[in-house]
Amino acid sequence: MRTAPPSQCDTRPSGPLRVDAIVIGRNEGTRLLACLDSLAGQVQRIIYVDSGSTDGSVAQAEARGAEVVALDMSRPFTAARARNAGLQHLGVSGTPGLVQFIDGDCVLDTGWLAQATDFLAHHPDVAVVCGRRRERAPEASVYNWLCDQEWNTPVGETRACGGDALMRRDALLAVGGYRDTLIAGEEPELCVRLRHAGWRVWRLDHEMTLHDAQMFRFSQWWNRTRRAGHAFAEGAFLHGAPPERHWVTETRRAIVWGALLPLLILLSAVVSPLLAAALALLYPLQFLRLSRRMRPIAAFYSVLGKCPEALGVIEFHLNRLRGSQRDLIEYK
Repeated sequence: MRTAPPSQCDTRPSGPLRVDAIVIGRNEGTRLLACLDSLAGQVQRIIYVDSGSTDGSVAQAEARGAEVVALDMSRPFTAARARNAGLQHLGVSGTPGLVQFIDGDCVLDTGWLAQATDFLAHHPDVAVVCGRRRERAPEASVYNWLCDQEWNTPVGETRACGGDALMRRDALLAVGGYRDTLIAGEEPELCVRLRHAGWRVWRLDHEMTLHDAQMFRFSQWWNRTRRAGHAFAEGAFLHGAPPERHWVTETRRAIVWGALLPLLILLSAVVSPLLAAALALLYPLQFLRLSRRMRPIAAFYSVLGKCPEALGVIEFHLNRLRGSQRDLIEYK
């Protein structure tokens, strides 16, 4: 039975808010240890969901006091399934409960939970609050830098959060948790359902986590962007109808710029090279247009990224028509 959010007019603290943490990871090594250390003393329980690590992560997490859940790897892995497994292990508490979700390659800022819990205590209609996620070493590669730019999103009421966020457990459970089958984009999809249930999502102008992408190769960026295209397509398939139109625009852009236009250029080259050249000029024109509101290197990768995004979109629909599920697209 779905529970309705409290009245938006009620801004009184709703009582003590217990905070637990769910960490997910696989073979994160020292990054996992840093993540767990950043949570120590800030939350009551730390649930670490491991997805088949072979680097001793399980033993190291247990040594640091985390409760370890070994994910069943006989089924296809998704981060959504790992987070749901953490929620199931956490169980249901009789007191108002919050869950800090965090990826094992991230470190929690020491002041984040105090700010976030206070905000939720005074805004009982908000189910999810997130903050600033930064890349640990944006100067190490252009791909790390692109991640850091991706995390830099507007503050205030928003439509979705990322993998790191503080959530009300009762709201999360009331909408059925994460959608297990999604290989990416599970947090925005969850936020769609939370907003449909009357809850709000908020991003604070406060440091939340440091992320360690460790992306140094073009192939890593390509695979990560292809995964984003898959997420766009699946999100649009699930919630693309009005008025939500979830990721419909992003999917359409990927198909137009990453698939239809290249195909049209190739076909035109057979009958009219001049027409093909004219169509190809649309790419530098798009680059110049985007460069007016972002740095040129970001504009370049935004244009180029439509090709792997389009591949991800096509992959999703081909698998959907075949009735099969795509395995996780990994980039590390």
